[in-house]
Amino acid sequence: MAKQEENFLDYVPKHNSLFEYRENKAGNIEVKVHNKGVFNKIAQVVAKKPKYSYIELDAFGSFIWRQMDGQRTIYEIGGLVKEKFGDQAEPLYERLCEFIKILHKNHFVVYMNKVKQK
Repeated sequence: MAKQEENFLDYVPKHNSLFEYRENKAGNIEVKVHNKGVFNKIAQVVAKKPKYSYIELDAFGSFIWRQMDGQRTIYEIGGLVKEKFGDQAEPLYERLCEFIKILHKNHFVVYMNKVKQK
Protein backbone atom coordinates (compact mmCIF):
# COMPACT_ATOMS: atom_id res chain seq x y z
CA MET A 1 0.00 0.00 0.00
CA ALA A 2 1.40 3.40 -1.01
CA LYS A 3 2.05 5.97 1.68
CA GLN A 4 -0.37 8.89 1.47
CA GLU A 5 1.32 12.26 1.14
CA GLU A 6 0.56 14.93 3.70
CA ASN A 7 -1.24 18.08 2.63
CA PHE A 8 0.17 21.22 4.28
CA LEU A 9 -3.31 22.77 4.28
CA ASP A 10 -4.42 20.02 6.70
CA TYR A 11 -1.87 21.06 9.35
CA VAL A 12 -3.25 22.62 12.53
CA PRO A 13 -0.97 25.45 13.73
CA LYS A 14 -0.88 26.69 17.32
CA HIS A 15 1.17 29.36 19.10
CA ASN A 16 4.31 28.00 20.72
CA SER A 17 3.89 28.43 24.47
CA LEU A 18 7.59 29.39 24.76
CA PHE A 19 6.81 32.79 23.21
CA GLU A 20 4.67 35.43 24.85
CA TYR A 21 2.71 37.84 22.71
CA ARG A 22 0.57 40.91 23.17
CA GLU A 23 -1.64 43.25 21.21
CA ASN A 24 -0.19 46.75 20.76
CA LYS A 25 -2.08 50.05 20.61
CA ALA A 26 -2.46 49.74 16.84
CA GLY A 27 -4.22 46.40 17.30
CA ASN A 28 -1.35 44.35 15.88
CA ILE A 29 0.21 41.32 17.54
CA GLU A 30 3.76 41.60 18.91
CA VAL A 31 5.67 38.39 19.66
CA LYS A 32 8.26 38.69 22.45
CA VAL A 33 11.68 37.24 21.56
CA HIS A 34 14.47 36.72 24.09
CA ASN A 35 17.81 37.89 22.63
CA LYS A 36 20.09 35.05 23.75
CA GLY A 37 23.62 34.09 22.84
CA VAL A 38 27.10 35.51 23.20
CA PHE A 39 26.78 38.24 20.56
CA ASN A 40 23.43 39.41 21.93
CA LYS A 41 24.86 39.48 25.46
CA ILE A 42 27.78 41.62 24.29
CA ALA A 43 25.41 43.94 22.40
CA GLN A 44 23.23 44.26 25.51
CA VAL A 45 26.23 45.32 27.62
CA VAL A 46 28.17 47.42 25.12
CA ALA A 47 25.45 48.94 22.95
CA LYS A 48 22.65 48.91 25.54
CA LYS A 49 20.51 46.64 23.33
CA PRO A 50 17.36 45.26 24.97
CA LYS A 51 17.19 41.76 26.46
CA TYR A 52 13.89 41.23 24.63
CA SER A 53 12.67 42.29 21.20
CA TYR A 54 9.11 42.45 19.93
CA ILE A 55 8.32 41.25 16.43
CA GLU A 56 5.26 43.17 15.19
CA LEU A 57 2.96 41.43 12.76
CA ASP A 58 1.01 43.46 10.20
CA ALA A 59 -2.80 43.39 9.89
CA PHE A 60 -2.79 40.14 7.86
CA GLY A 61 -0.32 38.44 10.16
CA SER A 62 -2.13 39.57 13.29
CA PHE A 63 -5.45 38.29 11.97
CA ILE A 64 -3.89 34.94 11.06
CA TRP A 65 -2.17 34.74 14.47
CA ARG A 66 -5.52 35.15 16.22
CA GLN A 67 -7.00 32.29 14.17
CA MET A 68 -4.28 29.78 15.11
CA ASP A 69 -5.99 28.14 18.06
CA GLY A 70 -4.78 24.55 17.72
CA GLN A 71 -8.19 23.57 16.28
CA ARG A 72 -8.37 25.16 12.82
CA THR A 73 -6.47 23.81 9.84
CA ILE A 74 -4.49 26.09 7.58
CA TYR A 75 -7.20 25.59 4.96
CA GLU A 76 -9.89 26.81 7.40
CA ILE A 77 -7.75 29.79 8.40
CA GLY A 78 -7.40 30.63 4.69
CA GLY A 79 -11.19 30.73 4.36
CA LEU A 80 -11.40 33.21 7.25
CA VAL A 81 -8.66 35.36 5.71
CA LYS A 82 -10.52 35.36 2.36
CA GLU A 83 -13.75 36.33 4.13
CA LYS A 84 -12.09 39.24 5.98
CA PHE A 85 -9.66 40.59 3.36
CA GLY A 86 -11.17 39.45 0.05
CA ASP A 87 -8.99 40.01 -3.00
CA GLN A 88 -6.35 41.81 -0.92
CA ALA A 89 -5.28 38.38 0.37
CA GLU A 90 -4.53 36.94 -3.08
CA PRO A 91 -2.62 34.78 -3.86
CA LEU A 92 -4.16 33.50 -0.64
CA TYR A 93 -2.85 30.01 0.04
CA GLU A 94 0.64 30.65 -1.32
CA ARG A 95 1.05 33.66 0.98
CA LEU A 96 -0.63 31.96 3.94
CA CYS A 97 1.48 28.82 3.67
CA GLU A 98 4.71 30.78 3.31
CA PHE A 99 3.83 32.97 6.32
CA ILE A 100 3.03 29.97 8.54
CA LYS A 101 6.19 28.17 7.39
CA ILE A 102 8.25 31.22 8.41
CA LEU A 103 6.54 31.31 11.81
CA HIS A 104 7.24 27.59 12.24
CA LYS A 105 10.88 27.94 11.15
CA ASN A 106 11.32 30.60 13.83
CA HIS A 107 9.57 28.33 16.37
CA PHE A 108 6.68 30.78 16.92
CA VAL A 109 4.13 28.09 16.01
CA VAL A 110 3.92 24.32 16.28
CA TYR A 111 1.74 21.90 14.33
CA MET A 112 -0.73 20.03 16.52
CA ASN A 113 -1.38 17.17 14.11
CA LYS A 114 2.06 16.76 12.53
CA VAL A 115 3.56 13.37 13.31
CA LYS A 116 7.34 13.09 13.05
CA GLN A 117 8.46 10.54 10.47
CA LYS A 118 11.01 7.91 11.52
